[in-house]
Amino acid sequence: MSILWTLVVGFFVGLLARFFLPGRDPAGLIVTSLIGVLGSFVAAYVGSYLGWYLPGEGVGLLASILGAMFVLLVFRVIRGKA
Repeated sequence: MSILWTLVVGFFVGLLARFFLPGRDPAGLIVTSLIGVLGSFVAAYVGSYLGWYLPGEGVGLLASILGAMFVLLVFRVIRGKA
């Protein structure tokens, strides 16, 4: 059940990241969810490295959105649409 919950939250985080960084991305449901989930992992890793989060500690919604925005920017640079 936790994997399903992670994907649902990741989808909403991905949607919010795409809302704050509008553009013409032909990304569907799966890519949006992956961007949100990867953003949460990036936020957890960076926050842990900087000492903001303990290992295994949950990441907040704002940090997840910022991480997803970073992943979305990287996605756009790789695709050449930044």
